[in-house]
Amino acid sequence: MNQERYPELRAALRDLFKRFPDEYFRKIDDTRAYPEACVDALTRAGWLAVMIPQEYGGAGLGLAEASVVMEEVNRCGGNAGACHGQMYNMGTLLRHGSDEQKRRYLPKIASGDLRLQSMGVTEPTTGTDTTKIKTTAVKQGDRYVVNGQKVWISRIQHSDLMILLARTTPLKDVTRKSDGMSIFIVDLHQAIGQGMTVNPIRNMVNHETNELFFDNLEIPAANLIGEEGKGFRYILDGLNAERTLIAAECIGDARWFIDRSTRYARDRRVFDRPIGQNQGVQFPLAEAHIETEAADLMRWRACELFDAHLPCGAEANMAKYLAAKASWEAANTAIQTHGGFGFACEYDVERKFRETRLYQVAPISTNLILSYVAEHVLGLPRSF
Repeated sequence: MNQERYPELRAALRDLFKRFPDEYFRKIDDTRAYPEACVDALTRAGWLAVMIPQEYGGAGLGLAEASVVMEEVNRCGGNAGACHGQMYNMGTLLRHGSDEQKRRYLPKIASGDLRLQSMGVTEPTTGTDTTKIKTTAVKQGDRYVVNGQKVWISRIQHSDLMILLARTTPLKDVTRKSDGMSIFIVDLHQAIGQGMTVNPIRNMVNHETNELFFDNLEIPAANLIGEEGKGFRYILDGLNAERTLIAAECIGDARWFIDRSTRYARDRRVFDRPIGQNQGVQFPLAEAHIETEAADLMRWRACELFDAHLPCGAEANMAKYLAAKASWEAANTAIQTHGGFGFACEYDVERKFRETRLYQVAPISTNLILSYVAEHVLGLPRSF
């Protein structure tokens, strides 16, 4: 096994997760509950504030350290989808928020008094084609009035704030279709029931996600992040962080599957020998490990560039692609290695199998990553 980076950080996280064994996450999944106790423990210990500067009460660390936190949540049997939003949503506020906005929000986010777990970007009719969003924000005096709809917006029920992307200039009036969109901070307690409606979406994973409707929702103009019309550019920082952190989570999942499967293959005896002695069991596990280690290297490259404030779109996308592929193949290998017991809830493989499948589709599908690399890295004609 390669020497792991940040061993002290990992050791502290693993010690925390001793309080949350498999049975805890199994019950959360079975009852479709939210892992409140686990997220609270991570918050109180400061793990969800690692990227907040020390002057605002955080640890002042980078995306690299944040990625280790997310990896270890999944490697310890949890699902970082319950809390990862705060990590990547931070990028937009940290890099483009005003000093006043940072002073207002960051100390309370660092202390856990506020949660910034939600980002409102995706819409039912646009999906990943973000430049064609239809949600509008029209300035009226000292407020913006928002109308439209969002979908697949996670953790609204466990967040105080949301980052919202809306069009402030009609698409027909801009030179570049990526212009004319703006980013806002939405106080969810003031918004829900006062212009914003939330409809939960039940899904195959215990992932708290929703459809949102805006009907003349009023947002103070002071909640605009950065300059009006430049929101798409700002949101990219958050999306690159998101994809890199998701890559880390997938790496954590893959290592969980590989660890469980190798342990099972050593102990499980069939025909008077451990099944791990058979190359038909060994080779898929070895391949899963190799692919996970390769994905890990691209994760570190994306983190390095992001933390240096250098372009990292290609690396973030490639890290997410490789890690999602590695975790899904490790999940399939785990099911095959465990045989019938892989389908038994008490072994937790089927739960983690469902959870890691999501990342072939979201937050960006593997096909769109391939399109991105073909166009932006290889210089091929745009395919859509």
